[in-house]
Amino acid sequence: MSLPFSVLFCCNHNSVRSPMAEGLMKLHVGSRIYVQSAGVASDRDIDGFSIAVCEEVGVELIRHKVRSFKELEEWGEDLHGYDLIVALSPAAESIARENTFNAAVDVEFWDITDPTSIGESREAKLIAFRDVRDDILNRIKARFPL
Repeated sequence: MSLPFSVLFCCNHNSVRSPMAEGLMKLHVGSRIYVQSAGVASDRDIDGFSIAVCEEVGVELIRHKVRSFKELEEWGEDLHGYDLIVALSPAAESIARENTFNAAVDVEFWDITDPTSIGESREAKLIAFRDVRDDILNRIKARFPL
């Protein structure tokens, strides 16, 4: 399977799963593939647990700018310009498919758990976020072998 030239990861708010995927993908592929992320909405800040668990593996998310599909396009990033869009939530998949059905863009859905409602204690939340981080990283390594 050949590697795409550009990949967009997307989820609901671009505050947990898709920025984690963007950062982990950049760590995995370096500059070989152009990578971005976006959300259905951009109404939240980057999640602190996402920042913490990604920092553990050398991925910095503290400066991540949360952005929606609409903002991405306003900044000149047309969805049709990506080779592959990886949706990490059903809502993001629906919008990605709806906006690229007449384009040569592949859309994949990865069923990634939203960890924000898992765990009561700080440690339980960190475990849930680490599980999601590791799931995303394993899928990236399997889908984009170098």
